[in-house]
Amino acid sequence: YGGGGAPGYGGGGGAPGYGGGGASYAAPAPGYGQQAAYGQSAGSNENFGASYAQEDNSKKGGGKKSMALQAMNKNVLMWAGFFTFSLFIYMVMSRGDFSFLMTYGAMARMFGFGILAVKTFVSKRATGISVKTLQLYCLVYFFRLTSIVRHEGYLPYDKSGDWLYHVIEFLGLFFAGCTLWGCMGPFKSTYQKDVDKFGEFNVPPGLGAAYLAVPVLILALLVHPNLNSDFLSDVAWTYSMYLESTALVPQLFMFQKQASGVVELLTAHFVAALGFGRVMEFLFWIYSHHELATSTGSVLPGYLALISQFMQLLLMLDFFWYYYLAVKNATPLVLPSHGTAMGMV
Repeated sequence: YGGGGAPGYGGGGGAPGYGGGGASYAAPAPGYGQQAAYGQSAGSNENFGASYAQEDNSKKGGGKKSMALQAMNKNVLMWAGFFTFSLFIYMVMSRGDFSFLMTYGAMARMFGFGILAVKTFVSKRATGISVKTLQLYCLVYFFRLTSIVRHEGYLPYDKSGDWLYHVIEFLGLFFAGCTLWGCMGPFKSTYQKDVDKFGEFNVPPGLGAAYLAVPVLILALLVHPNLNSDFLSDVAWTYSMYLESTALVPQLFMFQKQASGVVELLTAHFVAALGFGRVMEFLFWIYSHHELATSTGSVLPGYLALISQFMQLLLMLDFFWYYYLAVKNATPLVLPSHGTAMGMV
């Protein structure tokens, strides 16, 4: 279709009657050139479409990054608010007393249950929450309050032990109780009872927490300190101390049983806050466990308190690591199906 084409369609040897010469009929060539130009135009359109797709993907990626940044900023602001408030309380109420670590741990627990309550009632969903853990923590708060309201043997030494510690514990019980009510009441249809299966063996459905609550109660009856010089009060406080070290086990068990391994970020904040509070209390009892002595002078209750808290933190090692990665990258927290520590649950 070019210069050496068939006679009559090019420059050489044109047929008679088609312009009188081969060179006179040169019109088709520009026509074919226009088709080539059309091909170039089509290619340009394809390139434009590809560029537009890349630009669109870039905008989507930028949008995701922006949303991730906003989520990270909210996480930072939430924790920054907690630390700022706790620092203010420390400056006003503590005056540098070491026992403030007890109050700090209680504040972290209250903060965690506040997050969980807000998450539950704002989203109107109970997904990812272990009712058994809530049941156990309600027992923890109830028995601790029955002890510290009547006696002062287990209160912080600083000014926060006068009234603030009591208020924090009451608020923690309120938040935990409200969340438990939400999970079992208005939002029960979203509660994942099929994965909240800890202890579901030879007990009525939903009462698996008894496998933790009952043995710990027996242990508290047998081994407890004597700071209040009152059997019921001492046992109540000791029971809350021992039981808190096991109360998160159903929640960690539920995380492990979830098919996707994805944990909602606010639920992760709740567990992280409880873990942080436990770290604070563990640091306090490392230096004060000798005060948890029995009426005969044995410090066995102090050692049991340290061992139980250490075991709880050991179970949470995997969680802390993946929580750090999730907050750092502003992504959902994804736990492995079988972790080194959580696999023990």
